[in-house]
Amino acid sequence: MSTNPRSIHRLSALGVARLNKPGHYCDGGGLYLQVSAARTRSWVYRFRLQGRLREMGLGPLHVISLADARELAARCRRMLFDGVDPIESRHAERAQQLATAARSRTFDECTKAFTKTNRAGWKNEKHVAQWENTLATYASPIIGSLRARDIDTALIVSVLEPIWQAKPETASRVRGRIESVLDWATVHRYREGENPARWKGHLDKILPARTNVRKVRHHAALPYKESAAFVKALRVQDGLAARALELLILTAARTSEVIGALRNEFDLEAAIWTVPAERMKAERAHRIPLPDSALALVRRLLEEADGDLVFPGAKKGRSLSNMAMLTVLRRMKRTGLTVHGFRSTFRDWAAECTTYPNEMAEMALAHTVDDKVEAAYRRGDMFLRRKQMMDDWAAYCSRKE
Repeated sequence: MSTNPRSIHRLSALGVARLNKPGHYCDGGGLYLQVSAARTRSWVYRFRLQGRLREMGLGPLHVISLADARELAARCRRMLFDGVDPIESRHAERAQQLATAARSRTFDECTKAFTKTNRAGWKNEKHVAQWENTLATYASPIIGSLRARDIDTALIVSVLEPIWQAKPETASRVRGRIESVLDWATVHRYREGENPARWKGHLDKILPARTNVRKVRHHAALPYKESAAFVKALRVQDGLAARALELLILTAARTSEVIGALRNEFDLEAAIWTVPAERMKAERAHRIPLPDSALALVRRLLEEADGDLVFPGAKKGRSLSNMAMLTVLRRMKRTGLTVHGFRSTFRDWAAECTTYPNEMAEMALAHTVDDKVEAAYRRGDMFLRRKQMMDDWAAYCSRKE
């Protein structure tokens, strides 16, 4: 390097301010002011390392002053003296800054990112809301503002213990959702190590099994022996909701499947109601055989319906509320029953009063089969046999006592 004092610091602040002709203006020591064709001005540092000429941007003139640029250039020259590539050093520094920022992401931030990523794969906005609401209610007050990397087993237990006894079902879901968020955080390197929300081999050694905390409370169901008397009383009730409940009972369908029913789902000649996959819990189309009484009911409903919805609600284009049938039960002074419980009534009848195989009743309820061997034998839908079963069920509900 030249010892001439003018070999560096050739530019002046006033001179730099006046330069606007495109080109490179040397300050010495590898520092240049670059003026682009668009008249933008920025600092660059040129150096040669291992025989290769490289150029490193130091920043725009309106941000980096001449004095700042000289300091940055001097730092780069010191690195080169030590055999360090200043460009690679800056990349490593920025990567470290990003890593540090990543490790500081909170549980709430991870939850938000996780739900955003998985939203498209979830069934509907209601499912998304359940995820967000349960974590916001139970997890966020305790661990929401903490870094994901700092969440340990003790904190998870602090979230779960207050609800593990009182709300075991909710607590189990909260635990599973926390586990999923922390797994996501680990994959994205926002945390390291074992997942403190893992159940098997971990939390199961600290908290009692959910099945031992409190027996699952099933939906209150009508005893099947009372079904005929109930259906008789239901048929004299006025209103569309009463007819919806009647169809639900006769077909063993779910509330959402009934109130969302559309005109084009019914083949009256074949006496078949086909619920499309997008409206089914298992996301698979479900064919429901219509017994004579259900078919006659659907015919009347379709004759009276103006649009596509079989059970239109008060608002145009909207179906009945999912509370509408429960209101019918209250009006009939049957507050001890639930709408979903009528599926259990059908299931009990099939088990106690018929010789139809178990898998046929499960198919009628559109239940997902867990056993892989049984599922292999159920590639069909036993439609013809199920039709006889549903005819028998409708007859049982209409019998004279």
